[in-house]
This record gives sequence, C-alpha cells and structure tokens, in this order.
Amino acid sequence: MGLASSLSTALTGMSAAETQIDVLGNNLANSQTVGFKSSEVVFATQFLQTLSLGAAPNEGNGGTNPRQTGLGVQVAAINPNFRQGTIEISASPSDLAIQGDGFFQVEGGQGEKLFTRNGIFKLNSTNELVTSTGNRLLGFGVDEGFNLQTTEVSPITIPIGTEAVAKATNEVTLQGTLTAKGDIANTSKVIQSSILGSNSIPRPVGSGVSLQSASSPAGTSVVFGHTQGTGGTHAEGSVYQYRFTYVDTSGKESMPSPPINVTVPAGNGTADNTITLNNLPPADSQYSQVRVYRTAPGGNSFFLAGTAAAGSTFVDTSASSSTTALDGNGLTGNYSYMVTFYKAGEPESRPSPLIGPQNIVNGRIFISDLPTPPAPPPGGGFPAYDQIRIYRNLANDPNSFYLVDTVAPGGEYSDSKTDTEISNLSLPGNQKVNLDGPTIDSNSLLVNLISRDGFEYNNPFKPGELTFKARKGDRLLEEKSFTITNQSTVQDLLGFMKNSMGIVSDSGDATNPVAASLNLIPGEGGSIQPNAYITNGALRFVSNTGVDNGVGIDLTSFRLRDANGVITTPNLAFGTVQEAKGQSAVTDFIAYDSLGLPIRMRLTATMEQRNDQQTVYRWYADSSDNLERGSTDISVGTGLIYFDGNGNFISSSSNTVAVNRFGLPSTKPLQFSLDFKNLSGLAGDKATIAASRQDGSPPGVLTSYVIGEDGTIRGVFSNGIARDLGQIRLARFSNPSGLEQRGQNLYAQGINTGLPIEGRPSENGLGAISSGALELSNTDVGGDLVTLVLASTQYRSNARVITATQQLFDELLNLRR
Repeated sequence: MGLASSLSTALTGMSAAETQIDVLGNNLANSQTVGFKSSEVVFATQFLQTLSLGAAPNEGNGGTNPRQTGLGVQVAAINPNFRQGTIEISASPSDLAIQGDGFFQVEGGQGEKLFTRNGIFKLNSTNELVTSTGNRLLGFGVDEGFNLQTTEVSPITIPIGTEAVAKATNEVTLQGTLTAKGDIANTSKVIQSSILGSNSIPRPVGSGVSLQSASSPAGTSVVFGHTQGTGGTHAEGSVYQYRFTYVDTSGKESMPSPPINVTVPAGNGTADNTITLNNLPPADSQYSQVRVYRTAPGGNSFFLAGTAAAGSTFVDTSASSSTTALDGNGLTGNYSYMVTFYKAGEPESRPSPLIGPQNIVNGRIFISDLPTPPAPPPGGGFPAYDQIRIYRNLANDPNSFYLVDTVAPGGEYSDSKTDTEISNLSLPGNQKVNLDGPTIDSNSLLVNLISRDGFEYNNPFKPGELTFKARKGDRLLEEKSFTITNQSTVQDLLGFMKNSMGIVSDSGDATNPVAASLNLIPGEGGSIQPNAYITNGALRFVSNTGVDNGVGIDLTSFRLRDANGVITTPNLAFGTVQEAKGQSAVTDFIAYDSLGLPIRMRLTATMEQRNDQQTVYRWYADSSDNLERGSTDISVGTGLIYFDGNGNFISSSSNTVAVNRFGLPSTKPLQFSLDFKNLSGLAGDKATIAASRQDGSPPGVLTSYVIGEDGTIRGVFSNGIARDLGQIRLARFSNPSGLEQRGQNLYAQGINTGLPIEGRPSENGLGAISSGALELSNTDVGGDLVTLVLASTQYRSNARVITATQQLFDELLNLRR
C-alpha cells in the first residue's frame, strides 16, 4: 500500500493548499473592506501508519525509535485575525472606528442581534443610524427629557431637523461697577394725582337758580303825615331823613332808596308827635316787605326804624334810634355764583356749575329759586343736607370763589357783601369754595370716581377694559390690563397700578426690610414707605428709593375700552411732588422658561447704605411677563448686595428670582439665580450693571451631532444647547474567533464564543470609539502574497508526488511484459 498511500497523502497536501489559497484570496479580495478581519489557515498532520513502535534500550541493544509513515495533512482551523486595523480619518461624523476590542451591535433582518467592526453608518429616512447594508445600530435611546433609557438596547435615532429643545434660565451672570460714590438712595420719587371725588354724593344742578339785579325802592311815592298826642315821642321841629330797602325772606336787603327829608311841624310844644309814612314803595316779583331806616334828628347815619309790608303804611312813634345801621354798600362787577349742599358736621357737596354771570354796577344781586337737596336713599349713602351755601367770585378774580352766606333750601337771597368782606380769610366763617367736594376713600367705586378740570367734572372710569402703561426710571414699562366692573373700587385700582409699576413695599425678609424714603413734600415730614396711598383724596405712589426706580404716569398712560368698543383716555392729572435721589443702575435682559418662551427682565440696583466697613446695594427685579393669578405684579425679587472696603463682592441676602407662569404649561415658577461675583464695588463716577450671560435659550432644532469616545451621541441644537441623543453599546467575546461569519462584515454569536460582554466603550475591556474615522481592513497584502507563493508551491509539489507515483505504477505494470 506504499505507492497507493503516497497518492492519498499528496492529495491531502493539494487539498490543504487549495484551502489556503481560498483563504488568502478572500483576504486579498477584502483588503479594502472597512473593518474586515483576515483569516489564517492552520494545518495539522493527518493519521499516521506505524511500522514499529521501537524498543527500549537493553543489555545487548541501545534501543530503537518508532517507525511511522505520515498519511498527509489536514486543515486544523481557519482562524480570523482580530488584530487592530489601521485607523483612517473620515469626513462623516457618523463614521466610527473601534480602537481596541469589541464589536458594534446591529439588528439583523429577522431582528436577531449581529456584530460588526465596519463603522460606516448613515442616517436612513427615519433618522436611524444604519450600516451600508441597512442593519440598524443598537444602543441606549433617550426619553422626551433626553434622559438615557438604560433598560434595553434599541435602534439609535438622531432626529436631525425635527427634534426641538429649549432650556430654562438657571443662572444670570452680572457684571459692572456698583460704585461707592454718589448719593445714598434715601429719597423716593413721589407722584400724585389730582384730588378725586365721588359722584355718589349729589351735586346741586344750579341751572334753575335765577340771578337778577336786586330791585331798589324809589321812595317817591311815600306820603308823610303826623299826629299829636297819640303816644309818639318826636319833638316839634325835629328834622329826619328816611331811606327804604326791600328785604327778602332770608332777611337780606336791596340797595336803599335815596334819602327823604321829613320835618315835624310845630304844635302844642310837646314831644308827642307820631310820623306816618303812607304808600311805602310797592312790592315787585322779588320782594314783599320794606325796611324803613331813619336818622336821628338832624343826623346823617341811618338806623333801622322798622319793617312793613310793601305798599302799606308805616307808623314811626319813637324818636330813639336802633343799633341796626343801614348798609348802603353796593356791588360793582361781573359776578358768577356756585351753590353747595350743606349740613353742619357733614362733608359739603361739590359746588354746582357756574351760575351767571350777572353784571352789576353799585347794586345788589337777587338770587332766587335756590335748589332743594335730595333725600338720602334708604340705608344712607350721603348726608341729609338741610342748607344751601352760596359762593361768589371776586370782581378782579373770576376764578376764585368765596363763601357769601348759608341759607335755607329753596329760598331767596340778596347779595350785598363786598369782595373785601368775603375774601378776608382771617375772618371767622370766611372760606374759599372746595371745588373738589367730598373726596374718595379706598372703598369708593371706580364708576363713581370724579376728576376735576377747572370747573368741569368728569367720570374717567366706566365698566370696560383698562390698559395701563407707566414709566420707571424713564423707561417705558409693558402694558398691563384691568377689567373694571360696577363693583371695582379705588383700592382695586391702587393695587393694580402699584403691581404694574413694580413698587416693592415688602421684601419678604424681615431682617432686611425695604428702605423707607425721606418725606420732603412741603407741609409734611418724617419718612414714607414705598407703596400706594390715598392722600387727601389724591392717589399717591411712592417709588422705591433711587433715581432709576422712580415711576411716572403720562397723560396717555391709561386707555379704556368700554362695552361698546369706544376708547377713551382717562386723565387723573398725575404730577411729581417729590423727586428721587440716590445712586442707581439698571439693565434689561431676556430669560427663558422651560418652553423657551422669552421673559423680559429688568434689574435695578440702588445704593442703600454706605459706612466705614462696606457698601450695600439693593437689587430689584421686575418682569412684565410675570403671570400671576389675579395680579399684575411685575416685581419678582429683591435683595441686598454687600461689598467690602476693597470693592470686592462679599455676599447677598438673596439672589433668587421667581417669575410666575400662570396660564402657561411652563414649569412654574421659573426660578433662576443671579451671580453677583463679577460685580465690583470700587469707586466710579456712575453705577453700572449689565447681564453678561444667561444660560437659558429659546427653542432650537437639532442641526448636528457628535459621538464621543464613550459612545455618547450628543446633539447640538440651533440655539446652542447640547443634549444626549443616545449611547452606542459595544460587545466583546472571550473567544471572538468562535464567531460565525454571516457575510456583509457581520458576525453572529457562535457556540464557542461565550456570552457577549456588553458595555459602554472604554469600559469592561472594550475599546474606545473614534468618531469621524474608520478602521481599515487588517489584511497583510505582502505577507499573504508570500504565503500565496508558498501555497502554490505546496500544491505543485504535491502534484509532482502524484506524477512520480504514477510513473512508479507504470513501471510496475511494465514488469508483466
């Protein structure tokens, strides 16, 4: 069987050489395949033919070795070579290379888990990372909050251009110089409206009041007579002068008649005469009575002698004089009147509209048809007025009205008081008219509120939508709105306006209260707390201290749209009654809530204290986008900032801002901190502050991504935010050579691989990932070509063995011949 065995032995050599050439051909064919791992053929001897087992040495023989003839070669193994391939830089961020042990995990066509070293990945139409042959890359995904979901691996998605994200502001960094120079902010700006009243208290109409020149008796119709011995006391020969006046129901007189002389004739020589005045001046529409004034015998001063009905007879019996002197003064000028309702101990009503004018020259003015006050409604509401007060201007001052007299409702009045008499306010009872009348209080209804412009009154508010836009530190604040109903009160308006202007009256920190202001308003003194007040019927707003905190209200700050859509501009005539004083600085910036909605912010800092050890500023934060249920408050935080003697920031009493987001699905409230560490307290000519950085951002879409060495996929959005999009998971095997090759650079777990060891790149013995790089084939082209020559030689050599054996067979067959 010697020759026959040589044939089979040579055949195994040829077969082994063929296998090796196949493996080498595959290596060389995949020398440009990314991630390809070359294989090596391992040969082993085949069965042996034992001719002798040999013998051990003995006394006569030194021993013999076994005699065995080999029966050929066999392929013992074809081992993949998993040594590291060359890393080449790529232009695509989705191209990945593993430096070290491990495989990418991908999903097979039937959902099974496969493994590869080929790192060429692209995004498919659903933004999944897939291999060139469509296998999905597996790893950890993220939830809606971009948190890694580490329970199981799944296809990795990178939603370029579709996913959006925003970031809520968490910290705002401030910089600038809050100088220790300048005035301490101890004085607030104070603004105040005109005095406001309420039309719930009735006002005299005045239109029915009549003004006329008062009638003056002529006296020419009077006929004198005398009698003796009738109980009179006039002496014979006595000379008297008489003058007559009309008198109204209130006891006020007209101008007197010219004087008339009367002489008592001689008689019996006894002072027993009576003087009779017949045909007294007749009555007219104004008056029904006449007063008679007389001098002493031979005198020039007139004193009251008595009163009689107009047109009747007056009997003068007594020669003695009364003490009531005749008032002969007359008025000259152009006069107008106002009347009010009055009750002792109660607020006087607003004055009526102007009555008149009435021009008079050395005369008196007769006022009739004075109004009657209305009865108060059930349950009250205004006083039960029982008198009428009459006010008149001065001849040389048509805009100033002074009290003339107080009379009964519905009566008449003859005005004879001179301008000098009524305008002397040092005299008891004299006073100017209160044009504003009874003033408002906090419970007054807005729909009853009255403002005055000169002598005119108007109701600025009615049910509807009121918008308000004030100023703060000469910067226009955002518009706020308030719904006025029939039940809205002045206190509601005060609260709305105070909140809309961000006036802080309570810091929320009992140990560091908001500083009060000096009160430098004329006639006042002490201190005053920042807040909203009603002062003598006027709305007063006291700003927080510092120039940049001073609030202002323009003529057009209010807009009111009523139920009919008519727009008016209520004007409460606000003016400044105290200017602010104190070093301050202000800055505006934008923050963002959890939805990425912009929030307008304003930060003001005012120097509150300065001493030998430190400088203290108070910061105020305002946001017109603060949305709080039932409130328009824009104040969202305050606190103190402390600087030492070197101008270094020491600490702050508070650095938290809280912006409410009622009515929005944003996280509520938005809270962020202020970083004051970059602020300086060194001396400067002016305080400055600015927001240099804030870490929030508006919504942005995913524009790019990067993959780190640990396999984390980090998405970069158009707003600059970076978020985790997933993490690549690698796997390694104790025996990677036992992997089953599936083609297309894929491997499947084999029987002899052991279980896959999964993990994050760079841990558990796994290699690191290089993004934008590829691992090239590890085929050794030069070495494989040399090996190919050797395999070819092996094949030819074994073929020669077969040829030689065939020749020997031929010789053997030729022995027959």
